[in-house]
Amino acid sequence: MIQAAGTGVLGHRAAAGVLAGVSLLMGAAAARAEVIELQWQDAGRFERSLTIAPGKFAEICGPLEAGQAVQWSFDADRALNFNVHYHVDKDVRYPAKKENVKRLQGDLSVDARQDYCWMWTNKTTAATKLSVTLRRK
Repeated sequence: MIQAAGTGVLGHRAAAGVLAGVSLLMGAAAARAEVIELQWQDAGRFERSLTIAPGKFAEICGPLEAGQAVQWSFDADRALNFNVHYHVDKDVRYPAKKENVKRLQGDLSVDARQDYCWMWTNKTTAATKLSVTLRRK
C-alpha cells in the first residue's frame, strides 16, 4: 500500500484510487497488443485487417500439421518487424524473419505439428494499419 506521512484514511483511499487508475491505463495499453487465434474460413483462408498501436505487436497463432503448407502475405501502411515462429521447448525457431518491411509474402511448409505464429511489431511512434491473408495450400 502507498502511504505518505500524515495521510490518514482519506489519503489511503486517494492512493488506492491512483493505483486503480494506473492499473486501468496499463491494462488499456496492454490490450492494444493483440494475439489472434488462427481460425480458417471457407476454402482454407484466413484474412484480417487490424491496427497495431505504437510500440505494440499483433500475433496470429494456430496449430498446423506436418505436411501442411500456408501461403501468406501482408500489407501495412508503415514499416514493421515481422516473423513467423514456433517454439520447441525453450527455443524459438523462425522460418521467416524480416525487419522494417511494409509488405511481404511467402510460403510456410510444415515439417512437424507445431503451433505457428505470424507476428508483427510496430516500433514506430504512430499506429499502423495491417492487412493479412493466409491460405492453406
